[in-house]
Amino acid sequence: MTRILLLNGPNLASLGEREPDVYGAITLPEIEAAVRDRAATRGLEVRCEQTNHEGAMVDILESERGRSAGCIVNPGGLTHTSVVLADALRGFGGPVIEVHLSNILAREPFRRISLSAEAAVAVISGLGLDGYVLAVEGLAKLLEDGSTTGSTA
Repeated sequence: MTRILLLNGPNLASLGEREPDVYGAITLPEIEAAVRDRAATRGLEVRCEQTNHEGAMVDILESERGRSAGCIVNPGGLTHTSVVLADALRGFGGPVIEVHLSNILAREPFRRISLSAEAAVAVISGLGLDGYVLAVEGLAKLLEDGSTTGSTA
């Protein structure tokens, strides 16, 4: 079975409690369950990880190179600040889809810049839990097609 990585960054373990007016009432375990459920329908297995530490995210990405065929990542606040994470995503070796629960383009000016997006084939922002589920579908399609770049249209 093909494996994918679901990697969530800083502060995402407190979803459901932290700023529900921005991120909703969904919890990280609920997101992970929804991703696993959808992935199973596409013949994919999922390794779910969350860390509050930039270096740990890099370590996970490096350990999954060659093990996971693709990655869904929500870098949290590191989206806007981490060249190191962006480099690790580029070096991952498979397609990466970046996901954000909220619409980062409609938020504070500093959140409108994603350093990690440059390492992703797609970014899904503002759809809450559905964004993660759509990311599974997109990643499954990319893997079926043998593509790491997404559509050129």
